[in-house]
Amino acid sequence: MISKLTYYLTYASLWLLAQLPLKALYVLSDGLAFLAYRVVRYRLKVVRENLHNSFPEKSDAELKKIEHDFYHYICDYLVEEVKLLTISYEELARRMEYIHKEQFLEMIEKHGGLIVLLPHYANFEWNIGMASIMEPGDLPLQVYKPLHNKHLDELFKRIRSRFGGVNIPKHSTAREMVKCYRAKKRFAIGLISDQSPNMNEAHYWTTFLNQDTVFMDGAERLAKMMNIPVFYCELTRKSRGHCQASFDLITEAPKQTAEGEITEAFARRLENTIRRDPPYWFWSHRRWKLTREMVKAHQRQAENG
Repeated sequence: MISKLTYYLTYASLWLLAQLPLKALYVLSDGLAFLAYRVVRYRLKVVRENLHNSFPEKSDAELKKIEHDFYHYICDYLVEEVKLLTISYEELARRMEYIHKEQFLEMIEKHGGLIVLLPHYANFEWNIGMASIMEPGDLPLQVYKPLHNKHLDELFKRIRSRFGGVNIPKHSTAREMVKCYRAKKRFAIGLISDQSPNMNEAHYWTTFLNQDTVFMDGAERLAKMMNIPVFYCELTRKSRGHCQASFDLITEAPKQTAEGEITEAFARRLENTIRRDPPYWFWSHRRWKLTREMVKAHQRQAENG
Protein backbone atom coordinates (compact mmCIF):
# COMPACT_ATOMS: atom_id res chain seq x y z
CA MET A 1 0.00 0.00 0.00
CA ILE A 2 2.80 2.42 0.95
CA SER A 3 4.76 1.66 -2.23
CA LYS A 4 1.62 2.19 -4.33
CA LEU A 5 0.95 5.52 -2.64
CA THR A 6 4.59 6.49 -3.21
CA TYR A 7 4.19 5.65 -6.88
CA TYR A 8 1.11 7.85 -7.32
CA LEU A 9 2.72 10.74 -5.46
CA THR A 10 5.92 10.39 -7.47
CA TYR A 11 4.03 10.17 -10.75
CA ALA A 12 1.87 13.20 -9.93
CA SER A 13 4.91 15.26 -8.91
CA LEU A 14 6.88 14.34 -12.04
CA TRP A 15 3.86 14.91 -14.27
CA LEU A 16 3.40 18.41 -12.87
CA LEU A 17 7.12 19.10 -13.28
CA ALA A 18 6.95 17.84 -16.86
CA GLN A 19 4.38 20.53 -17.68
CA LEU A 20 7.19 23.07 -17.60
CA PRO A 21 8.85 23.92 -20.92
CA LEU A 22 12.34 22.54 -21.43
CA LYS A 23 13.84 26.01 -21.05
CA ALA A 24 12.52 26.14 -17.49
CA LEU A 25 13.61 22.57 -16.81
CA TYR A 26 17.13 23.44 -17.95
CA VAL A 27 17.25 26.22 -15.34
CA LEU A 28 16.38 23.54 -12.77
CA SER A 29 19.07 21.32 -14.29
CA ASP A 30 21.69 24.02 -13.80
CA GLY A 31 20.82 24.17 -10.11
CA LEU A 32 20.92 20.38 -9.80
CA ALA A 33 24.30 20.28 -11.53
CA PHE A 34 25.73 22.77 -9.01
CA LEU A 35 24.40 20.70 -6.11
CA ALA A 36 25.54 17.37 -7.55
CA TYR A 37 29.01 18.59 -8.50
CA ARG A 38 29.91 21.23 -5.92
CA VAL A 39 27.86 20.31 -2.85
CA VAL A 40 26.92 16.61 -2.82
CA ARG A 41 29.88 15.69 -5.05
CA TYR A 42 27.84 12.80 -6.44
CA ARG A 43 30.17 9.90 -7.30
CA LEU A 44 32.90 12.43 -8.00
CA LYS A 45 35.63 9.97 -7.05
CA VAL A 46 34.25 7.42 -9.56
CA VAL A 47 33.92 10.03 -12.31
CA ARG A 48 37.48 11.30 -11.81
CA GLU A 49 38.97 7.83 -11.70
CA ASN A 50 37.12 6.79 -14.86
CA LEU A 51 38.19 9.92 -16.75
CA HIS A 52 41.80 9.74 -15.58
CA ASN A 53 42.14 6.08 -16.61
CA SER A 54 40.32 6.59 -19.92
CA PHE A 55 42.26 9.66 -21.06
CA PRO A 56 45.82 9.46 -19.65
CA GLU A 57 46.95 11.71 -22.51
CA LYS A 58 44.75 14.63 -21.42
CA SER A 59 45.89 17.43 -19.10
CA ASP A 60 44.31 18.08 -15.72
CA ALA A 61 42.58 21.14 -17.17
CA GLU A 62 41.08 19.10 -20.01
CA LEU A 63 39.84 16.41 -17.62
CA LYS A 64 38.37 19.07 -15.34
CA LYS A 65 36.43 20.53 -18.26
CA ILE A 66 35.00 17.12 -19.22
CA GLU A 67 34.10 16.49 -15.57
CA HIS A 68 32.30 19.83 -15.29
CA ASP A 69 30.41 19.33 -18.55
CA PHE A 70 29.46 15.77 -17.58
CA TYR A 71 27.59 16.93 -14.45
CA HIS A 72 25.63 19.45 -16.50
CA TYR A 73 24.85 16.74 -19.06
CA ILE A 74 23.68 14.15 -16.54
CA CYS A 75 21.30 16.65 -14.93
CA ASP A 76 20.00 17.63 -18.37
CA TYR A 77 19.44 13.93 -18.99
CA LEU A 78 17.34 13.68 -15.81
CA VAL A 79 15.03 16.58 -16.67
CA GLU A 80 14.77 15.38 -20.28
CA GLU A 81 13.66 11.99 -18.97
CA VAL A 82 10.97 13.69 -16.87
CA LYS A 83 9.86 15.72 -19.89
CA LEU A 84 9.16 12.48 -21.76
CA LEU A 85 6.03 12.16 -19.60
CA THR A 86 4.33 14.99 -21.48
CA ILE A 87 6.41 15.92 -24.52
CA SER A 88 4.42 15.90 -27.74
CA TYR A 89 5.21 13.69 -30.69
CA GLU A 90 5.88 16.80 -32.80
CA GLU A 91 8.33 18.32 -30.32
CA LEU A 92 10.22 15.05 -29.84
CA ALA A 93 10.49 14.64 -33.62
CA ARG A 94 11.85 18.19 -33.88
CA ARG A 95 14.44 17.59 -31.19
CA MET A 96 15.50 14.04 -32.15
CA GLU A 97 16.68 13.93 -35.77
CA TYR A 98 17.34 10.64 -37.60
CA ILE A 99 19.79 10.65 -40.51
CA HIS A 100 21.32 7.93 -42.72
CA LYS A 101 18.22 5.84 -42.10
CA GLU A 102 17.75 4.53 -45.65
CA GLN A 103 19.84 1.39 -45.14
CA PHE A 104 18.23 0.82 -41.75
CA LEU A 105 14.75 0.79 -43.31
CA GLU A 106 15.94 -1.29 -46.26
CA MET A 107 17.26 -4.00 -43.91
CA ILE A 108 13.99 -4.18 -41.98
CA GLU A 109 12.18 -4.67 -45.30
CA LYS A 110 14.69 -7.26 -46.52
CA HIS A 111 15.19 -9.33 -43.37
CA GLY A 112 12.02 -8.69 -41.38
CA GLY A 113 13.94 -7.46 -38.36
CA LEU A 114 17.22 -6.12 -37.07
CA ILE A 115 19.13 -5.31 -33.89
CA VAL A 116 20.23 -1.79 -32.91
CA LEU A 117 23.06 -1.48 -30.38
CA LEU A 118 22.87 1.70 -28.29
CA PRO A 119 25.12 3.20 -25.60
CA HIS A 120 24.32 5.31 -22.53
CA TYR A 121 25.25 8.39 -24.52
CA ALA A 122 23.69 11.79 -25.20
CA ASN A 123 19.87 11.71 -25.44
CA PHE A 124 19.65 7.93 -25.89
CA GLU A 125 16.27 7.73 -24.13
CA TRP A 126 14.75 9.91 -26.86
CA ASN A 127 14.99 6.92 -29.19
CA ILE A 128 11.58 5.94 -27.85
CA GLY A 129 10.33 7.93 -30.84
CA MET A 130 12.02 5.64 -33.37
CA ALA A 131 8.62 4.44 -34.59
CA SER A 132 8.36 7.80 -36.38
CA ILE A 133 10.84 6.66 -39.05
CA MET A 134 9.50 3.11 -39.39
CA GLU A 135 6.65 1.85 -41.55
CA PRO A 136 3.16 1.58 -40.01
CA GLY A 137 2.82 -1.82 -38.35
CA ASP A 138 6.57 -2.29 -37.83
CA LEU A 139 7.46 -2.78 -34.16
CA PRO A 140 10.15 -0.83 -32.29
CA LEU A 141 11.09 -3.19 -29.44
CA GLN A 142 12.97 -1.90 -26.39
CA VAL A 143 14.81 -4.29 -24.08
CA TYR A 144 14.87 -3.22 -20.44
CA LYS A 145 15.87 -4.62 -17.07
CA PRO A 146 12.79 -4.67 -14.78
CA LEU A 147 13.11 -2.63 -11.58
CA HIS A 148 12.56 -4.26 -8.19
CA ASN A 149 9.86 -1.71 -7.35
CA LYS A 150 6.95 -2.77 -9.56
CA HIS A 151 5.29 0.66 -9.41
CA LEU A 152 8.41 2.56 -10.53
CA ASP A 153 8.93 -0.15 -13.13
CA GLU A 154 5.43 0.58 -14.43
CA LEU A 155 6.23 4.32 -14.55
CA PHE A 156 9.30 3.83 -16.73
CA LYS A 157 7.47 1.39 -19.00
CA ARG A 158 4.70 3.96 -19.44
CA ILE A 159 7.22 6.65 -20.41
CA ARG A 160 9.04 4.41 -22.87
CA SER A 161 5.91 3.20 -24.64
CA ARG A 162 4.27 6.60 -25.27
CA PHE A 163 5.20 6.68 -28.96
CA GLY A 164 4.60 3.09 -30.01
CA GLY A 165 7.60 1.38 -28.43
CA VAL A 166 7.09 -2.13 -27.04
CA ASN A 167 8.93 -2.89 -23.79
CA ILE A 168 10.60 -6.31 -23.61
CA PRO A 169 11.98 -7.60 -20.28
CA LYS A 170 15.62 -8.63 -20.67
CA HIS A 171 14.97 -12.29 -19.87
CA SER A 172 12.25 -12.49 -22.58
CA THR A 173 14.24 -10.98 -25.45
CA ALA A 174 14.89 -14.13 -27.49
CA ARG A 175 11.34 -15.43 -27.02
CA GLU A 176 9.76 -12.15 -28.17
CA MET A 177 12.03 -11.92 -31.21
CA VAL A 178 11.06 -15.44 -32.26
CA LYS A 179 7.37 -14.61 -31.74
CA CYS A 180 7.66 -11.57 -34.02
CA TYR A 181 9.50 -13.59 -36.64
CA ARG A 182 6.91 -16.39 -36.64
CA ALA A 183 4.05 -13.87 -36.79
CA LYS A 184 5.83 -12.16 -39.72
CA LYS A 185 5.92 -8.88 -37.83
CA ARG A 186 8.81 -6.66 -38.86
CA PHE A 187 10.77 -5.17 -35.98
CA ALA A 188 13.82 -3.25 -34.82
CA ILE A 189 14.98 -4.19 -31.35
CA GLY A 190 17.13 -1.76 -29.36
CA LEU A 191 19.64 -3.04 -26.83
CA ILE A 192 21.69 -0.85 -24.50
CA SER A 193 24.98 -2.71 -24.73
CA ASP A 194 27.60 -0.82 -22.72
CA GLN A 195 26.65 -1.85 -19.18
CA SER A 196 29.06 -3.69 -16.96
CA PRO A 197 27.87 -7.33 -17.09
CA ASN A 198 27.34 -9.52 -14.07
CA MET A 199 29.71 -12.40 -13.38
CA ASN A 200 27.68 -14.89 -15.41
CA GLU A 201 27.54 -12.60 -18.46
CA ALA A 202 31.24 -11.62 -18.44
CA HIS A 203 32.45 -13.34 -21.61
CA TYR A 204 34.12 -10.92 -23.99
CA TRP A 205 37.20 -8.92 -22.99
CA THR A 206 38.89 -6.17 -24.98
CA THR A 207 40.89 -2.97 -24.50
CA PHE A 208 38.43 -0.09 -24.28
CA LEU A 209 39.42 3.47 -23.38
CA ASN A 210 42.90 2.24 -22.41
CA GLN A 211 41.52 -0.33 -19.96
CA ASP A 212 40.91 -4.06 -19.89
CA THR A 213 37.13 -4.16 -20.22
CA VAL A 214 34.49 -6.88 -20.33
CA PHE A 215 31.41 -6.49 -22.52
CA MET A 216 28.15 -8.39 -22.57
CA ASP A 217 27.87 -10.43 -25.75
CA GLY A 218 24.15 -11.19 -25.49
CA ALA A 219 23.31 -9.00 -28.49
CA GLU A 220 25.82 -10.87 -30.62
CA ARG A 221 24.35 -14.22 -29.55
CA LEU A 222 20.84 -13.04 -30.41
CA ALA A 223 22.01 -11.72 -33.78
CA LYS A 224 23.61 -15.05 -34.66
CA MET A 225 20.58 -17.01 -33.45
CA MET A 226 18.23 -14.99 -35.69
CA ASN A 227 20.86 -14.14 -38.36
CA ILE A 228 19.51 -10.60 -38.74
CA PRO A 229 21.44 -7.36 -39.39
CA VAL A 230 23.10 -5.45 -36.57
CA PHE A 231 23.40 -1.65 -36.52
CA TYR A 232 25.22 0.72 -34.21
CA CYS A 233 23.23 3.84 -33.31
CA GLU A 234 25.60 6.80 -33.49
CA LEU A 235 24.33 9.60 -31.26
CA THR A 236 25.46 13.21 -31.45
CA ARG A 237 24.35 15.89 -28.99
CA LYS A 238 23.99 18.80 -31.37
CA SER A 239 23.03 21.30 -28.67
CA ARG A 240 21.11 21.40 -25.44
CA GLY A 241 17.82 19.61 -26.10
CA HIS A 242 18.72 18.54 -29.63
CA CYS A 243 20.17 15.19 -30.67
CA GLN A 244 20.98 13.44 -33.91
CA ALA A 245 20.94 9.67 -34.47
CA SER A 246 22.39 7.80 -37.43
CA PHE A 247 22.62 4.09 -38.15
CA ASP A 248 25.92 2.37 -38.94
CA LEU A 249 25.66 -1.20 -40.24
CA ILE A 250 27.96 -3.58 -38.37
CA THR A 251 26.95 -6.70 -40.29
CA GLU A 252 24.11 -7.98 -42.45
CA ALA A 253 25.06 -11.63 -41.88
CA PRO A 254 25.97 -12.29 -38.22
CA LYS A 255 26.45 -16.04 -38.71
CA GLN A 256 29.33 -15.29 -41.06
CA THR A 257 31.23 -13.26 -38.45
CA ALA A 258 33.92 -14.59 -36.13
CA GLU A 259 33.26 -15.10 -32.43
CA GLY A 260 33.35 -11.72 -30.70
CA GLU A 261 33.52 -9.74 -33.96
CA ILE A 262 30.17 -7.98 -33.47
CA THR A 263 30.87 -7.14 -29.82
CA GLU A 264 34.31 -5.82 -30.75
CA ALA A 265 32.80 -3.68 -33.52
CA PHE A 266 30.39 -2.16 -31.01
CA ALA A 267 33.22 -1.42 -28.56
CA ARG A 268 35.30 0.30 -31.26
CA ARG A 269 32.41 2.43 -32.50
CA LEU A 270 31.43 3.40 -28.96
CA GLU A 271 35.01 4.38 -28.14
CA ASN A 272 35.11 6.61 -31.22
CA THR A 273 31.81 8.22 -30.17
CA ILE A 274 33.09 8.94 -26.67
CA ARG A 275 36.46 10.28 -27.85
CA ARG A 276 34.70 12.61 -30.28
CA ASP A 277 32.75 14.30 -27.47
CA PRO A 278 33.64 12.84 -24.04
CA PRO A 279 31.24 14.53 -21.56
CA TYR A 280 28.09 12.82 -22.81
CA TRP A 281 28.65 9.26 -21.57
CA PHE A 282 27.66 7.90 -18.15
CA TRP A 283 31.00 8.42 -16.38
CA SER A 284 29.38 7.95 -12.97
CA HIS A 285 28.79 4.25 -13.71
CA ARG A 286 31.24 1.80 -12.13
CA ARG A 287 31.98 0.44 -15.58
CA TRP A 288 35.28 -1.24 -14.69
CA LYS A 289 34.29 -2.96 -11.44
CA LEU A 290 35.07 -6.46 -12.79
CA THR A 291 38.54 -7.86 -13.46
CA ARG A 292 39.56 -11.05 -15.23
CA GLU A 293 40.80 -12.45 -11.91
CA MET A 294 37.42 -11.86 -10.25
CA VAL A 295 35.56 -13.54 -13.11
CA LYS A 296 37.94 -16.53 -13.19
CA ALA A 297 37.60 -16.97 -9.42
CA HIS A 298 33.80 -16.92 -9.77
CA GLN A 299 33.93 -19.49 -12.57
CA ARG A 300 36.17 -21.80 -10.53
CA GLN A 301 33.82 -21.52 -7.57
CA ALA A 302 30.85 -22.35 -9.79
CA GLU A 303 32.62 -25.38 -11.26
CA ASN A 304 33.48 -26.66 -7.78
CA GLY A 305 29.88 -26.30 -6.65
